[in-house]
Amino acid sequence: MSSKEKPTLGGTRIKTRKRNIAASLDPAAFSDAVVQIYLENAGDLVVFTGGRTQPGTTKPDEGERHPYSFLDCEPKREAVLPSVIYVQKVLRRRPFLIKNLENVMRRFLQSLELCEEDERKKLAIFSALAFSQKLSGLPPETVLQPLLKDNLVAKGIVLAFITDFFKEYLLDNSLDDLISILKRAKMEDNLLEFFPSSKRTAEAFSEHFTKEGLLQLVEYNEKKIFEEKLKEMKSALTTLIAEEADQSEVLDVVKQRVADAKLPEIEVVRILWDVLMDAVQWSGKNQQQNANAALRQVRTWANLLNTYCTSGKLELELLYKVQMQCYEDAKLMKLFPDIVRALYDQDVLAEDTILHWFRKGTNPKGRQTFVKSLEPFVNWLEEAEEEE
Repeated sequence: MSSKEKPTLGGTRIKTRKRNIAASLDPAAFSDAVVQIYLENAGDLVVFTGGRTQPGTTKPDEGERHPYSFLDCEPKREAVLPSVIYVQKVLRRRPFLIKNLENVMRRFLQSLELCEEDERKKLAIFSALAFSQKLSGLPPETVLQPLLKDNLVAKGIVLAFITDFFKEYLLDNSLDDLISILKRAKMEDNLLEFFPSSKRTAEAFSEHFTKEGLLQLVEYNEKKIFEEKLKEMKSALTTLIAEEADQSEVLDVVKQRVADAKLPEIEVVRILWDVLMDAVQWSGKNQQQNANAALRQVRTWANLLNTYCTSGKLELELLYKVQMQCYEDAKLMKLFPDIVRALYDQDVLAEDTILHWFRKGTNPKGRQTFVKSLEPFVNWLEEAEEEE
């Protein structure tokens, strides 16, 4: 072997380092290649559109649309679904493309005013089916957040789009699934923002979606508003009681909120009891101190409870609230008969209500224990009734 020759191992290959090869950008060649791929795949490849991309242009200036546009199909789910399924297949193989899809969707949705009505409907169907088919990695905020542009909302374009989106999605999915998407997009508390400002009311919401056949969405929104009003009332009462406000002031606040929110009396009774008992300073395991605190609270606020316990049904509801609280809180378990006796002494609970609960009460939680503990008081009531 010559001294200048390098030794080698038999059967091995010497790899040469690859160098970066610079290629000039050629949009025309790329476009031709995309079209060729489309043709080779018998039309399976989806191209959203080949028209206007420059912001601020108008429809007449956008030029001719690409002949292989997704938006050229019929505005029906059976026509749009194959496109969604194909995109899903592509993303499973090339998940890095999800960002490209996000960008395309965002630009489309921010430019809805430049689309025709049926084109917006196709986009709504595509978006709904994308989530229905669980299109890999597409975040809800990509679809919903770009819609909240003032000019789009003001023209009613967004409301029409989101209505088509809801209707399409709920064909295959539950309302809970839809709410889950809205929560992920941080939109579940902002549904009225899809409406023009002049129609941004609960009444307009109910009227619109009832007309569109989305009663379950209307019921969800009404329930949400109702729960929010209950929460606000409870918060206001908690503050007033903590500040030891005058009872007349508390009563005025309750009446005003009940009237404004049109709250049913049965809910008012529940809230009043929860707020009053939450304000009690419980002392832990000292039964006597707990009993004294609870009874003092009942005596102090009996007039407030009396204002809304105006029927046997409402009195019974209050008694069930007492039962549940004592059942769920171990330190109050033995206070049940004392609280019932205090409510009776303050004329909040009538004798008939207590006897009905004792004989025919339907809530089973802790019932056996409470019936037994209340038996001496019930016997006293029955004896007094016989004497009369």
